[in-house]
Amino acid sequence: QVRVAESGGGLAQPGESLNLSCVASGNFVGVQGMGWYRQAPTKERELVAFINSGQITTYGDAVKGRFTIFPDRAKRTVRLQMNDLKPEDTAVYYCRMQVGPPLYDFWGQGTQVTVSA
Repeated sequence: QVRVAESGGGLAQPGESLNLSCVASGNFVGVQGMGWYRQAPTKERELVAFINSGQITTYGDAVKGRFTIFPDRAKRTVRLQMNDLKPEDTAVYYCRMQVGPPLYDFWGQGTQVTVSA
């Protein structure tokens, strides 16, 4: 069984910063890909940042230049540094861990981020 647990998030004012952390635990060979997605009310889940097994990182257009992902495969963790937060960043943020081989995706329960003055 694989467990993905997120921490961090909360309330921030526009322009402030927040950190999210995620750790994967359980019985698996290794973490191949890891990253973050988010879902705002009435919207579909969207990519925030993901690094794949080939070490290629992709950022969502809405967060480029403001958010940075910090993966650590050895520790099975991934951190998301969010700077210059905007009200439109308000969403539930989900961690995705791609473990294997063979590859399987596991998701966390989500953590709320609210940006409001």
